Amino acid sequence: MIALGSSSSTRAKILKDAHIDFIQRAYEFDESAVKDKNAYELIYKIAKGKAARYLEIYPLDMPFVVADTVVVAGGKILGKAQDIDEAREMLLLQSNNSVSIATCMIYKSLRLEFIDLSVTSYEFDRFKNDDLEIYLESNEWQGKAGACMVEGFCKPYIKSVHGFESTAMGLSIEKLLPFLELG
Repeated sequence: MIALGSSSSTRAKILKDAHIDFIQRAYEFDESAVKDKNAYELIYKIAKGKAARYLEIYPLDMPFVVADTVVVAGGKILGKAQDIDEAREMLLLQSNNSVSIATCMIYKSLRLEFIDLSVTSYEFDRFKNDDLEIYLESNEWQGKAGACMVEGFCKPYIKSVHGFESTAMGLSIEKLLPFLELG
């Protein structure tokens, strides 16, 4: 059994699909207070901050995992869109472009701490405007880095991919599984 230090339904689904017993422990952490011009440093700092905040609130009574994800397109770091206009802007930047989606994940138990920073790269085709507007109106983009859903809206537009889809979804399960066996 592990604790997922996140309110993310996508991260919970990844654990569920991998048949991992977990409890979800949500808590507040102000990601916007962390600043860095390097996308990888940024998500590393946010993940470290989330892990520290988790331990301020919860005892280390079971192993836990926290993570943060960022999208990079057109040389810009794309976090979570604050409104539909910002989401549209982010998605248009990804349309017909190369996109990198990076996730930093921290797993901690009494015996070990594992930190992984993985990147999955996509080449997207041009998004159809009608599809884009339907997606934006659905609000499924909310809470997603870069407003991007590679398992949903973006999937039919993927021309090529290098890396794990789980990384792009916010939790690199392929990297986490061996550490769960170690405890």
